[in-house]
This record gives sequence, structure tokens and C-alpha cells, in this order.
Amino acid sequence: MTENKIFDKKEISQVLLVGIDLSQPDFYESMDELRELTTTAGGNIVGQIIQKRRSIDKNHVLGPGKLEEIKDFIKQHGINLVIFNDNLAPSQVVNIENIIDCRVIDRTILILDIFAQRARTAEGKLQVEAAQLKYLQPRLVGRRADLSRLAGGIGTRGPGETKLETDRRYIREKIRKLDEEIEKLAINRSLFRAKRIKNENLVSIFGYTNAGKSTLLNTLTNADVYAEDKLFATLDTTTRRVEFESGTSALLTDTVGFIRDLPHEIVKAFKSTLEEAVFADLVLLVADVSDEQCKEKIEVTKKTLEEIGAISKQIVVYNKCDKYAKDFDNNLLDDSIFVSAKTGFGLDLLKKKIEEFFDQSMIEMQLIVPYQNFAILSKINKDEILSFENLDDGAHLKIKIDQSNKYIKEFKKFVR
Repeated sequence: MTENKIFDKKEISQVLLVGIDLSQPDFYESMDELRELTTTAGGNIVGQIIQKRRSIDKNHVLGPGKLEEIKDFIKQHGINLVIFNDNLAPSQVVNIENIIDCRVIDRTILILDIFAQRARTAEGKLQVEAAQLKYLQPRLVGRRADLSRLAGGIGTRGPGETKLETDRRYIREKIRKLDEEIEKLAINRSLFRAKRIKNENLVSIFGYTNAGKSTLLNTLTNADVYAEDKLFATLDTTTRRVEFESGTSALLTDTVGFIRDLPHEIVKAFKSTLEEAVFADLVLLVADVSDEQCKEKIEVTKKTLEEIGAISKQIVVYNKCDKYAKDFDNNLLDDSIFVSAKTGFGLDLLKKKIEEFFDQSMIEMQLIVPYQNFAILSKINKDEILSFENLDDGAHLKIKIDQSNKYIKEFKKFVR
């Protein structure tokens, strides 16, 4: 299926959303998120059915009465896809489909489908395919006949029908090859990062999906990175340079957004993307200030960063102030800031905060380097040179470098 056909009207799924209320404190927020995910995937939401239960039925998830209600709703409204907010076991999917006579997918399949639509780079596509196959592998039993009849739509994109209809041995081999390719790309990226990290200030932009991270990157760096007001508009790591008034610069990296209870298969598949936070000097934790769940989503992001070992300095960026009718005073804040990536409000101050962060770790050095020692100059980045003059006794220069620079001891030998 080509990318242009994903939202073809003939293929838009008529969707019924189903949720099981077990008295979770964030249940209805989770259902709102499911609606947004479904819309992002291109589905048309026709209705929503919720059953309040003490526990999930191990065989059919819901009670027989509620399943009959769902079956009637499907017939009356032309539903061709039912999406459960919970993750379902393979046997549960088969049992439910046999009763309601309609295709059923769960939350994880929905998210994987969105990832399949939005991956742009070779690595992103490989990661999506591997995650889909690993999640679908135990769910192939009893589904082959159904899969062979599918003509596209939500939950069928990515590896494709023919791959899903092959035997388990082939799928295991396919997963192994995908993992090997992903590992090779990860090694190449690590080598590139090792080269880059020597003389660059690194900033990673993290946050809940749809918080405006790509728009922020575009505005700060005058770039044209793909940005859209939908969940998971960005899946692939994108890096651009931001220039400061002092003449220094930093590399900003936009990353895949988080959601509540992001499935383990997806976190693992996109581990390479999340690693950008581990190697960053500074993390911009972006949140939509107009979102009622703003504080909770910040905590989701912080928790994920902790899980992957990201201990970098963090600045909380409350974005989308233009959507919230309130005056914001950045003078009252320290490790956070109010901005609007869309209108530019607060962005000059944000750039100043980033610059000040890196400036705190910098030291200035006056050097006289004799001509016979000029090889040392190759270890100094041109952005780190404040002044330079060739005199009779050698090069006289003033540099500003990070205190963690691994060549600092060598530079000190030429301090005048």
C-alpha cells in the first residue's frame, strides 16, 4: 500500500472503541487518548462502548451481555473494526471475533500501525517492522484465513499480508535479520555520535507526543522538519544546529514522543532514538501547557527518561502558550519556561537559557602555541576560538572550551 492511499476514503475503517473500566484513576484520559490515536491512524470513530468491571474475563475480556450489545451495534452502524483500549491475548482476540463477527485489534496494534505509517528513515522502518512481527508472531494462530482476506486499513500496514501468512520459522528468521540490520545501523550511529560529541553541545527535545517538539525544533533552528498536529508526527531522530548570539552553537535532536503506558515492544524497538537523551548534555522536556493533563504527561516523560538512564540537566518547556488565555511570567521560573513555538513567544529567552547552561561549564584560556607544536590546533574546534594571531613566537589565541574537554591538559601546557 502506498503512503498516499492510507487515508483513501474507500479504506477508512468505521471504528467502535471499547474500554474496560476497572476503576483506574486515569481511565477516561486513556480513552480520550485512544480516540486521538484512532483519528491519527485515519479511522472514523462511530461509537464507544465502556463496561465497568471488577476484573477482565480471561476468555472474552467482557461479559456475554456486553459482547451481544457490541455485536448489535456493529450491525446497526456498519462497523468494520473494533479497537480495545487494553492489550489482548491471541486467544481473547479470536474468541471475541467469533462472537461479534468483526475484526478486533488492541491498543498496541493501533500504535504500531501509526508507526508503520509515519516512519521515514530506513532504520525507523526496520524498527517498526521488527516490532510488528514480534508482537504479531504469537497472534498468527487462527488468524491466517482472516488475514488473507484483508484489503488494507488500520492494523494491517507494515510487514504486509504475505509476511504474516508465512510460517513461524520464516518469521523468526525475518526478525533475526531485521535485528541484525538495526544493530549495524545503531553501531554506525554510535561511531558518528562519538565523532560528533568531541566538539559539540548536545540538546535533546523530549516530551509527550503532540506537544509541539518538531515545531519548536523548526523555529529554533530555522529548519523545515515535518510537523503536524497529530500523535507521533515524528518517529525518526532529526538533528539540526541552533546558533546563539555569542557565535557558539548546539545540536538539537527531536525524538519520538511518549504516550501513557507506551508498549514495551515499541520502547524496545525505538531504544536507539531514546538513547539520544542519555548522551545529551541538556534535555528540553516539552509539554503542552493548554492540555489539562499537562503535569501528568510531564511525569510520564520524566519517568521514561529515568528508566533509560538519562540523568542530563532538564529544562521543562511549557509550549503552546498561544492556545491558553493566560499571561505567563518567565521571570518567576528557574528550570522551566513558557513558550509558543508557533508565535515565537519566549523562544529568545529559551535560547539564552540553553546558551547559559553551556556557558557555565566553559572556561577561557590564553594560549601561545609554538610553530613546532601546531598539531595541537587540530584538536580545537573553530567555534571554540575567540581570537587568533600569528606572531614571531607562535600562534597567540584565546579559546573557550568545555571543562570536560579531553584535550584540556594538553592545552594547559601552552597557557601563557
